[in-house]
Amino acid sequence: MRFLVDNALSPVLAAELNKAGHEAIHVRDVGIQHADDEAIMQLAVSEERVVASADTDFGTLLALHEGRLPSIVLFRRGSPRRPEQQARLLLANLPGIEEELRLGAIVTFHSGRLRVRLLPIRRR
Repeated sequence: MRFLVDNALSPVLAAELNKAGHEAIHVRDVGIQHADDEAIMQLAVSEERVVASADTDFGTLLALHEGRLPSIVLFRRGSPRRPEQQARLLLANLPGIEEELRLGAIVTFHSGRLRVRLLPIRRR
């Protein structure tokens, strides 16, 4: 899979994902570490990347726009803080969520749990 790691997470996460055979870049690698979330999402869509972040604003933007892509992986409170641990957690769960991420989903790691929400998020 192709990942774009947001500034809320360490570049080490991207390096660990690359070591595992995925294609991951950090926003610093492409000089957009100060860009707004919309610009990061646009890059992720144009390069067919999954955004990895700890910033819930990405999910909010997808909900507001009722977007289907990009998929988002969120590391929330109670999930590992060390990038090596985050990589292990994501890689261990990736076989079970890969199809959802390809189709469009928000995957949240929170307090030892995994939640998958398929996109788009529709307003009621």
